[in-house]
Amino acid sequence: MTTVHRHSSETRADGSPGTARSSPVGAVARYSAAAVRLSMGWVFLWAFFDKTFGLGHETASKDAWTNGGSPTKGFLAFAATGPFKDFYNGVAGQAWADWLFMIGLLCIGTALVLGIAMRAAAAAGVLMLVLMWTVVLPPANNPFMDDHLIYAMVLVLITALGAGHTWGLGRTWESLALVRRTPWLR
Repeated sequence: MTTVHRHSSETRADGSPGTARSSPVGAVARYSAAAVRLSMGWVFLWAFFDKTFGLGHETASKDAWTNGGSPTKGFLAFAATGPFKDFYNGVAGQAWADWLFMIGLLCIGTALVLGIAMRAAAAAGVLMLVLMWTVVLPPANNPFMDDHLIYAMVLVLITALGAGHTWGLGRTWESLALVRRTPWLR
């Protein structure tokens, strides 16, 4: 991956993009990307915790996964519209869908918060978000664009910017032998 920086085009020995550390613009970009990464991680983790334990924000305690509720049933059964409605209605509440969704939320959120496995987290997050976008086609307030697609683009951007290196464990993670040998784990 080649990254062009406004004031620097540094590349580290491991091939990952460098940052313009001495530039105020570079510092603002690094810290902003890290804050966005942490925020996106929290979005995924909050959804996981709320659906698991029914914290009362979007999921009532009686509907919590730990109390026998389904994390996918409400959205897929009642919010689905458009060309894929019948497909998603059929998937709603199935155990395999619940498990995949919840594992995805937990793993993506954890990776983003820690700043590790950013490529894998971004790929999984983009897939999840685009699938969620297809549930509500067309979006309520726009012919095609909604927050799911914007979040998906943000995941790609923060990964490309190396946001896991600032306020995260990205550099340490990328120095592991397994990760150096397996680029998609970066």
